[in-house]
Amino acid sequence: MKNFKIILLTIIGILAYSCDIDEQPIFLDADASYGDLPIATGALDGIYQRLTTYGAMEQRIFAINGFSGFFITHKQGFDINNVNNQNLFSLKPTYDRDSENMWREIYSAIGRCNGAINNITTVNSTTDKTELSFNDISGQAYFVRAWSYFSLVRLFGDIPLWLTLPDSDNLSKAKTSAKEVYVQIIADAKMAKSLMNGSIGAGYPKQYAANMLLAKVYMTLATSPDLQADGMNESDYWQMAYDEANMAYGQYSLVSDYSSLFTDEFENSTESIFELQISQDAAGSQMGRNYTPWKYKLGNHFGWLQVSADVFLDHRDTYPDDPRLLGTYLYDYVRADTGAPVRHYPAFAWRPNLNRAHPFLFKFAEKDPTHNNQFGDQNLIIYRYAELLIMLAEISNELQNGQQLGYITEVLDRVGMPNTAYLGDQATFRDAIMTEYRFELLGEGEDAHNNRRRGFDYFLTHTINKHNNNPIFNANVDIKLSTDPTQVMQLPIPLTEINTNDLID
Repeated sequence: MKNFKIILLTIIGILAYSCDIDEQPIFLDADASYGDLPIATGALDGIYQRLTTYGAMEQRIFAINGFSGFFITHKQGFDINNVNNQNLFSLKPTYDRDSENMWREIYSAIGRCNGAINNITTVNSTTDKTELSFNDISGQAYFVRAWSYFSLVRLFGDIPLWLTLPDSDNLSKAKTSAKEVYVQIIADAKMAKSLMNGSIGAGYPKQYAANMLLAKVYMTLATSPDLQADGMNESDYWQMAYDEANMAYGQYSLVSDYSSLFTDEFENSTESIFELQISQDAAGSQMGRNYTPWKYKLGNHFGWLQVSADVFLDHRDTYPDDPRLLGTYLYDYVRADTGAPVRHYPAFAWRPNLNRAHPFLFKFAEKDPTHNNQFGDQNLIIYRYAELLIMLAEISNELQNGQQLGYITEVLDRVGMPNTAYLGDQATFRDAIMTEYRFELLGEGEDAHNNRRRGFDYFLTHTINKHNNNPIFNANVDIKLSTDPTQVMQLPIPLTEINTNDLID
């Protein structure tokens, strides 16, 4: 007999504001939690707070970036053969603690969403402020549940689909097919956009975030025949993706300074569509500690993610004067403690060891060199308007509606880059736009999916072989990415889930 399921015990036991197990679990008391608006709002904050836990944020970013094929790490050793580089980062995933903790914490967030969805009463076509607020809270819960399942199904495929809270008679759940999970994601996202209305104030996503999520789902289904609903085809999904993305078009605007997006001085900007409020909900965030390069700041600095040198070179060679280079990569700086120079590739052209052979990902780093502790409060943007514009450009190219160049030009104009790479035929535009996602959004959470979204062959040609066959490839400092389709397309279900779930072998 297996032990009780770990993730569901987490849902039952940790559904409170803090980790104090003596506190009354607010999410299990429907009358106390959901009938009173301030407490229901607090419960909603608890849902988003779950997405800012160490597993759902720091480890999720590490796992999904590691599985993109774009990064290398010295976490667990300054060695090309450390466990992360030889497994997850080389696209040969086996047991992985970061992926496992990500799984657990996202399912915990889903549990909190289920509590809200199943207990909040919503009202159609209301103008009452209180009823609108309850609708908004419920819509937020539907949105987070849809986003959470979309995050999981893209990485793991068939997964358990929990839509209610567990009880003593319901502690295990068999896997649901990915196709059915997508049906639920679409239903949840549609409910979200119908209920979200902005009543609960600033800092929470609006209904347009649900439009963007639906567009992403439809784009995925457009290029995934096995997941498409009966009677639907690729062009149907591209059109639905356009319709949803277009609803969010014009509701936001690009900020003028790209690099400002990744600082705590310019949080919740006009470009932000879905942003985790770290300063409010997770003052103990260790994103800055984990992703700040060595000695860039005075306090703890682990520098977990370095961008593979060839990925940087591709960006620089395409747009040599791109200001996004400075906002994305760091390779030449001075030590915060001594002022001595620190140089990595390409500032240090000779690539003698793993550490110095690749630039750091700079987006999540603590930007203040005088910062002297391990905690930070920089928000984390999940969806932003620039990505929506790139999506609209890609979708329009597939539909050949004549609008594709206009959308991508908006993105490029912000950074003063030309659109000449997009002036060819449909296939040329497609390849350029898939690369543009990398230049604009590198490391922000969508690379692993975007690289795989067009299938194994496209992933093999445009990411794996492009890396493995790059002229600067050096087996002493570069990871050889797997070319085995049974390895590179999905993560394995975590061992703790298999070992504690009676309905999964």
